[in-house]
Amino acid sequence: MAEPSGPPSPGRAEAPVLQYSVLLQELVGDGRRGRGGPLPGRLPALLGPAKTDEQKVMEAAMDSCAFKAAIACVGGFVLGGAFGVFTAGIDTNVGFDPKDPYRTPTAREVLKDMGQRGMSYAKNFALVGAIFSCTECLVESYRGKSDWKNSVISGCITGGAIGFRAGLKAGTIGCGGFAAFSAAIDYYLR
Repeated sequence: MAEPSGPPSPGRAEAPVLQYSVLLQELVGDGRRGRGGPLPGRLPALLGPAKTDEQKVMEAAMDSCAFKAAIACVGGFVLGGAFGVFTAGIDTNVGFDPKDPYRTPTAREVLKDMGQRGMSYAKNFALVGAIFSCTECLVESYRGKSDWKNSVISGCITGGAIGFRAGLKAGTIGCGGFAAFSAAIDYYLR
């Protein structure tokens, strides 16, 4: 049911109506302004109200490298914990005793192993997530670009740092492997 197009009734407030043709005319048609000129009267309603100082502070905090690293750390912890519990649940060596190979593990042994493995995976995933996210943010800030090279560089740094604990050769292999994995993931996601 269409509303009458006549003047609004005196007791009713008129809601702003923005038609596509009016918007198109003001953005690219005869009604458009030159660059840097003031926006036409109806367009500021599209942009929304101006941001408050609190909103600007929150946006700056959420865009910081520390916040991104913390979110990746928490996400890695949760994902790693779930992955560790899953792998412990399907592992056939839980409670294995070489003296009695036919003994069935108790529920307590299985749950204990699930908890230990879940915590171990959670800590490792959290560490990797935090290092990768923080280095990617720092590399992006340094380079001033957001492209696939950031993830490859930060993947190399992360893999090298983790692998370097086992020696130079392991650090080099970790750098190359994690950089290749990061490039593949970035290619798939973009």
